[in-house]
Amino acid sequence: MKKILIVEDDTSISKELKDLLQNSGFNGVILENFENSFEEIKKENPDLILLDINIPKLNGEMLLQKIRKESNVPIIMVTSKNTEADEVLSMSFGADDYITKPYNPTILLLRINAIFKRMENKNNILTYKDLEINPKKGIIKNDKEELILTKNEMIIFTFLLANIGNIVTRDELMTDLWNNDSYINDNALNVNISRLRTKLKDFGYEDAIETRKGQGYILK
Repeated sequence: MKKILIVEDDTSISKELKDLLQNSGFNGVILENFENSFEEIKKENPDLILLDINIPKLNGEMLLQKIRKESNVPIIMVTSKNTEADEVLSMSFGADDYITKPYNPTILLLRINAIFKRMENKNNILTYKDLEINPKKGIIKNDKEELILTKNEMIIFTFLLANIGNIVTRDELMTDLWNNDSYINDNALNVNISRLRTKLKDFGYEDAIETRKGQGYILK
């Protein structure tokens, strides 16, 4: 469940926002302490922030600037100021979107979902233990080095990863490769599995892919 942090000092509005988010499948959290708002935000580690401009102590635009020095977390500015200057300033400081009060709940939810969808399409990064997998670039990397997988190796690995802990049959792998316009025979599948195992071994995962005789493979 995506965590959305509400940075709003009007308690009635913040509670209204929290209820809206909770009823829409998000984890809405209200920032309670404005004395050290930046530190509190870092502790919460939200997936998205709804940030009001007129908050106590450090105003919203200054807080936005501070956050952007350390994080790319999506931020939607929520404010009663309905001027182009405020919108331009907020966007120039790094806000992802801007909505004014009184806001339309449906529009706010549409904008939140649009941001999350853009993030998913942009990132598309998978993880396996301490490895990052970028299917679009065909790269597996850790904090020290990276290696390139062939198209078929990546298709096989991501299919095994999507079914991690479960047995994947050879027929299922062949079908997935076929659906990705990769026409390989049974022997070619053996070669690709062998090469993938070797590359994972080089990253310290020698026994990552286990063969289940007569059944298929399992990524552990």
